[in-house]
Amino acid sequence: MSGDIATLNLERVYEFRFAGIAPEKRIAVWQEIGRHVFRAAGRPEVVLDPAAGRCEFLNALPAKEKWAVDLQDVREHAAPGTKTVVGDIYDTKLPDKHFDLVWMSNFLEHLPNGDAVQGLFKVLRRVLKPGGRVVVMGPNFKYCMSEYYDCSDHLLPLTHMSLAEHLYAAGFAIESNVPRFIPFSFRSRFPAHPLLTRAYLSMPWAWPLFGKQFLVTARNPG
Repeated sequence: MSGDIATLNLERVYEFRFAGIAPEKRIAVWQEIGRHVFRAAGRPEVVLDPAAGRCEFLNALPAKEKWAVDLQDVREHAAPGTKTVVGDIYDTKLPDKHFDLVWMSNFLEHLPNGDAVQGLFKVLRRVLKPGGRVVVMGPNFKYCMSEYYDCSDHLLPLTHMSLAEHLYAAGFAIESNVPRFIPFSFRSRFPAHPLLTRAYLSMPWAWPLFGKQFLVTARNPG
């Protein structure tokens, strides 16, 4: 076999994946998730999203300073005042010891291997303030293995425990580890509606019934 290897067209992938799901519903649901995480993380003032995408999480936060990094130009999605950087988080020049919170959602599963995860966490420890937090949400392979690879861009399977080990190995201190937080996707049996999402987030006892994504919080000890 010869010839160039084509790169996966993520724009078309996501167009297919979220077909029939109104963008305003996605935004409204993310606003609820964002507010929940913001409060749980101690209302951080300076926040970084290293794979910001459509900035649905960042836009929901009342943080004083927000940074959105992505391989694509996200200016059309970012709220006014957000600092946007086009580039790879591994190579992007960011200020050292500057951020109170780094948020990552549905990102690590796109990395090729554990070495890439450790390389990323090395960057995050450099840019986080001492005592700053990293919060990671993503599909928990332990609870969604039957549908995990239905997503063509999923490469690395992670569980809440393997992620915690990665964070600890990189020098972080684990503060909380929720194995089952929210459903796997917007196409789950749990409807994508902001009021239902708000009610669901206020009832942790219900998370094990529907949750297939972990939520892990770790602190940079400095």
